[in-house]
Amino acid sequence: MAYWLMKSEPDAYGWADLVREGEGTWDGVRNHRAANNLRAMEVGDQAFFYHSNIGKEIVGIVTISVAGIADPSDPEGKWAAVKVKPVRKLKRPVTLAQAKADPELTDMELVKFSRLSVAAVTPKEWHHVLGLAGE
Repeated sequence: MAYWLMKSEPDAYGWADLVREGEGTWDGVRNHRAANNLRAMEVGDQAFFYHSNIGKEIVGIVTISVAGIADPSDPEGKWAAVKVKPVRKLKRPVTLAQAKADPELTDMELVKFSRLSVAAVTPKEWHHVLGLAGE
């Protein structure tokens, strides 16, 4: 299993929206590195759900329920998408400021490439963030 971090603006599509829907399509990604991360995802992988712009914090965990699909918002079929299902909300959010201040997370893609909308997370980073969240 691999770990990821997926960003969404909460006023456009937030954690509550995904929970209400039960399953959502992660589409609209137009950055090549982020799209390659989407293409690398497999069913059962887990990802942190990150609220960008408003809050700037990791708020929950999702699982990849369908992998390797074409982005339905791309009429040319060049971009990737996946479907995700909520697993659980974190006990407490982990903010971008916390991640940036934590020496254990200096190499995390969230910190190094803060504009990247879909980022890889190492197992060590995953477990460290869970610890910060009180999990």
